[in-house]
Amino acid sequence: MTEKYDVAVIGGGSAGLAALKQLANLGKQAVLIEAGKQVGSKNVSGGILYSKKPKRGRTHNVEDVYENFADAPVERKITKYILHAVSGNKDYALDLTAAHEYQANFGYSVLLNKLNGWFAKQAAEAAEKQGGGIVSGVHVRSIEHSESSTIVQTDELEPFEVKAVIAADGVNSEVALMTGARQKFTPSQLYQGVKVVAKLPEEIMEQRFSVGPDEGAAHLYSGDITLNHIGGGFLYTNRDTLSIGAVYHFHSLLEKPVEPSTLINALLKNPMVSEFVKDEIAVKEEIDKNLPKEEQLRTRFAVSKLIKTWNDLRDAYYSPAGRKRLIESGKYKTEDEIKSRLDFVRNELESKYATKFVSDYVEVEYATKLVPDGKRGMMKKPYSKNVLFVGDAAGRGVFIGPRIEGLNVGIDDAVRAANSVARALDRNDFASLGDHYTQQIEESPFTTDMREIDKDYLKIFLEAARDVPKDIVGQRYGMIFKLMSSSTFRGLAVGLANILGYDRLLPMVESEDTYVQVPIEIAQRMGRQVTATYSPSLPTIAERVARLKYDDDRQPHITVTNPESEFMRKMITLCPTGCYSLEAGKVMIQHEPCIECGTCSRETEWRHPRGEKGVIFQYG
Repeated sequence: MTEKYDVAVIGGGSAGLAALKQLANLGKQAVLIEAGKQVGSKNVSGGILYSKKPKRGRTHNVEDVYENFADAPVERKITKYILHAVSGNKDYALDLTAAHEYQANFGYSVLLNKLNGWFAKQAAEAAEKQGGGIVSGVHVRSIEHSESSTIVQTDELEPFEVKAVIAADGVNSEVALMTGARQKFTPSQLYQGVKVVAKLPEEIMEQRFSVGPDEGAAHLYSGDITLNHIGGGFLYTNRDTLSIGAVYHFHSLLEKPVEPSTLINALLKNPMVSEFVKDEIAVKEEIDKNLPKEEQLRTRFAVSKLIKTWNDLRDAYYSPAGRKRLIESGKYKTEDEIKSRLDFVRNELESKYATKFVSDYVEVEYATKLVPDGKRGMMKKPYSKNVLFVGDAAGRGVFIGPRIEGLNVGIDDAVRAANSVARALDRNDFASLGDHYTQQIEESPFTTDMREIDKDYLKIFLEAARDVPKDIVGQRYGMIFKLMSSSTFRGLAVGLANILGYDRLLPMVESEDTYVQVPIEIAQRMGRQVTATYSPSLPTIAERVARLKYDDDRQPHITVTNPESEFMRKMITLCPTGCYSLEAGKVMIQHEPCIECGTCSRETEWRHPRGEKGVIFQYG
C-alpha cells in the first residue's frame, strides 16, 4: 500500500520548516523531506532574520509561526547598521541604522545550522501531532502527476502519495525543473555569495563593536574591496563568532572572473575589517629536533593540550554564561579563580614551551551559495499544478542597495503557501490552489518591494547621506541625486522611476560607478585613515576545504554537459572550492570538495547529492 499524506514539503531550510509548522498550526497533516542528515546542515545564510511591520499590508513573521520564538537560538539583535565606502586604507562610514530599523520589529543575526535545528524541533513536534513529521536524509528524485494523485519518489524511500507539494528546495530547485515550473535562473537573476565564519570571544566583540551584551552590529562595504565587481561585502556580529562575506552579481563575475576566495580575502585584508576580526592566537614553536622522538611527541601533545585549554578557558572567561557554567560546575569558585587559571596556562605556554601569542584571526568555516535577485528573478507564476514554490526556490528576495532580506521573505511565502494548501484541503478544491497562492503572493508587501522604489526608505537613506557632496556622484547621476534629495521633487522623481520600472532603472543604478567608483571617491575625499596592526594569515582553498566536513557520495551529482563551453571554462575560476580543471581542452570535474552552491548549475546536469551525502556545515 502506498503511504498517503496531505502535503509534502520539500526542503528543510527556514522556509520549508515554516511551511510545515504553519500547516501543523492549521491542523493539517504534512511531511517534510530533507536531504541533509540533520536539518540545518545544508543551510547557509549571511544573515539577518527580520520581523517586519509594513505600513501597508501584512507580513507573516517568524514569531507568528513559532509562538515560543523568544527561546530560539538567535545570535544578536542588530542595533547598528553601517555602510562603508572604502579606498585602500581610507574609510567613510554612513550610519544606516534608521534604514535597517525601517518597518522592522527586529533583525537578528543568525547561524542556520543552530537556528534551523531549533525550528525543526518545534515544527516536528507540531507536525507529529497531526500524523506528519520530518524525514531527513532523503533526496526527492521525481514528482509524478496523474488525474487522481501526485506521487513523490525519492532515492531512499518507497514512493508516497500527496495532495499538494510545497517546494522549498532553494535557488537550485530540482522540483522547479521536474515540474517545468521555471527554467534555471540566468546569471543576471543571481548573486553569488561567499562567506567565512571567524571566532571572537563574546565580551571582546562587544567592546570592539561598542555594543551591549544582547546587541550586535552589521557593517556593509563598497569601493575598491569589490575588485571592480558589482556588489559588496558584509560583516555581522554573532554571539561569539563573526559572519564575513562578499555578495556579487553573478553576471558581473562572469564578465571578469575572479576566485570567490580572492573576493573574501580582499575584504579580510582591508584594514577596517582586519582590525574588527583580529584576536590573540597562541602559536606553537618548532620542537627541537635533537630531542629524542619520545620527548618530541610528549612535548607536542602537551603544547596542543595546553593551547586547547587556554582557548576553551578564554572563550568561557569572556562570556557571562561561560563563567557561570564553570562556577556552577564546581571547578572554580569565583571569576577571579578562572582568570588566575587562564593566566597560569598562558605563563606555562610562554615560559616552559616558548609559545608566542600574536594578533591574527581565527577562521572556522568557509561557505558559498547562489542567491536570487527578486527584482529580476521572482516567478510570476509561483506554482505548477498543485506544487507551490516559496523563498529562494521561487526566486524571491529583497536586494535593494543596502537593504538585504531573504529569510523573512521565505517565511512569509511559506505561511501564504501553507494557508493556500489548507484552504484547498478544507474545500477539496485543488484546481484553484495555484491561483489562490499567486493572489496571496501578489498581496505580500515584499512583492511590492521587489517591484517598486519605496520613497520613505529612500528618504531615510538620503538623509543619512546628506553630508556627501552632490558633485561626487558625477554628471550621470547628479541630476537624479538632486531630484531625489529634494523633498519637493522626491515624490515626483520616485513616481517617474516606478513608472519606468526596475528593468530600465537597474542597468543604470547597479553599475561599477555606484558600487565601485563613487564609493572610492567618497572614501578618498571624506574618509578617515585606518591603520592595520597586523597582516591576517589567509588560508588557502585547500586549507578551507580541509576544515569542512563531508560524507562523500561515490555517485556524482553533477555532470558537465558541454566541457568546451566558455561558461564552463569560467567555472575553473568561479567554482568556490576549485572543483574544475582544464584537461586536453575540456573542463573536467572532481566532486570531492563540492559545497553544493550551484554556481556551475547553468550548464551542468545538477542535482543535490543523495540523502545524507555531501557537505555538512557546522555553522551555516
